[in-house]
Amino acid sequence: MAGALPFAGIDGCRGGWVIARWDGADHLQLYRRARMEELFDEADAPVAAAMDMPIGLPDTSETGGRAAERAVRPLLGMRQSSVFSVPARAAVMAGVGAGDESVRFAAACAAALANSHPPRKVSKQCFHLFPKMAELDELLRRRPELQARLVECPPEVSFAVMNGGPLVDAKKVKSRPHPPGIAYRIALLARAGVPAGLLTKKTALSLRAGLDDLVDACACVVTAKRLAEGRALRFPDPPGRDAFGLPVAITA
Repeated sequence: MAGALPFAGIDGCRGGWVIARWDGADHLQLYRRARMEELFDEADAPVAAAMDMPIGLPDTSETGGRAAERAVRPLLGMRQSSVFSVPARAAVMAGVGAGDESVRFAAACAAALANSHPPRKVSKQCFHLFPKMAELDELLRRRPELQARLVECPPEVSFAVMNGGPLVDAKKVKSRPHPPGIAYRIALLARAGVPAGLLTKKTALSLRAGLDDLVDACACVVTAKRLAEGRALRFPDPPGRDAFGLPVAITA
């Protein structure tokens, strides 16, 4: 069914990426891919895609992060911590590749200290995202034609736009799923028109992902639809650019 599912939402998960493909009406498909590029090599590659991963890495990490992070946090109320400050490019690249994890983490922290103002290391949680950040960065630099249709979208920003304001309940509490928060987000997705019947623990288990991963991918697919329709919000607008010309903006 080439062209039937033009919008894609993407969320990172252990060992790959969760993909939500949607036709904007009653057809939703959830699956996973090991590599991001596989999505855009498919015969029916999406016309618009949004993902929960930073695009555009700073040379120096400033207090509060990039202008994009600083612009969207006021929309999030108590959920501001869901948008993390992106470390410097040197820190990300120092933390990826072969070798012992402890050695790579030490190298990433050293690079972060040398390329941040004020100097600070990176957290282990952020460090574990570096391989996916580097994968995305390499893809967009090698295939610049994707830059117009693949945008950065932290799911909580998309949910805040859907909700008309900040959400009160978190998706997770003490690193565990928080059912009221997940249920509320699924209700927001249904209100936005996303078929929510597949958003179950059973589906998540079959995809070797968390239910929150599926919910986040669907939040991104709502933004992808808004992008294709010319209704998306961008922070800042126009976007900034990193040293390699990649756009630096959060879209919702």
